Parts: sequence; C-alpha cells; structure tokens
Amino acid sequence: MKLTVNGRDHEVDVEEDMPLLWVLRDELNIKGVKYGCGVAQCGACTVHIDGEAVRSCQTAAGDVWGDVTTIEGLGTPEALHAVQAAWITHQVAQCGYCQSGQIMQAAALLSEIPNPTDAEIDDAMNGNLCRCGTYTRIRAAIKTASQSMQAG
Repeated sequence: MKLTVNGRDHEVDVEEDMPLLWVLRDELNIKGVKYGCGVAQCGACTVHIDGEAVRSCQTAAGDVWGDVTTIEGLGTPEALHAVQAAWITHQVAQCGYCQSGQIMQAAALLSEIPNPTDAEIDDAMNGNLCRCGTYTRIRAAIKTASQSMQAG
C-alpha cells in the first residue's frame, strides 16, 4: 500500500484494516501521533488527511483517501505553524501527551474557520481531552494563532 505522509511517499506492507495510528508509529516510526484511548474519544491520535482532522486509531490504513499530515509535518523547527507558536506563547502543554492531537485539531479548525468564536472553538475541540485541564490556555492559543494567521 502507498501512503503519502508529511509530503513523503511510503510503501508499507500492512493489512488494509490496520489502524493508521499503528502504521504511522510502528511501520514508519512517526512517534508524534499518540495512542490514547483506541476508540476515537480522546483525540491524542489526531492527524490530518487532506487537511481534515481524523482519529488515526479508528481510521484503517486502507481507508486513507489522501495525504496524511502528522504533527511532525505541520511546521518545521525553523518555521513553526502558527498554532505551534501560539502553544509555546501560552505555555499550553503541561504533561504534553495530548498536545500533538490538540494542535492538529486546532490547525484543522483554523483552516476551516479562520476567526472562530469561543463556542466554535469549544465545539471543535470538544473531542480532544486534556488530563491536565489546560482548556483555557488552549482557547487562548487558538485565538492568538487565528490573529497571527490573519495578519500574516
């Protein structure tokens, strides 16, 4: 099976029903995507497929319909994505485990709704759990990223 992940083409020899999460982590050694609950409820495994936020633990590799982007492909160390930069500015991460999924969900939100309201942020981020409870910082970071993206 062929997959394009973070702009690179990969050939993987896996069953089509293998969750994308395990293809990324175990076959391609891409560790930014995390295993959380395994039932698409926590959001730690969130990646983008053609810009759409999806839960990779419940997306079969054979069902991938486009290019996959993980946290490793969202920005670069030299040029962070606006959401990544805002996360640092607002010191969102505490334990950090959920953060790659949170950032990927937030980036997808801002690509769809460039200037979201608090209600739109809450609705979009509702399925991403943060055990440390940094939801106020997450919302602030999304607003900062929104402003940055509109200015730049």
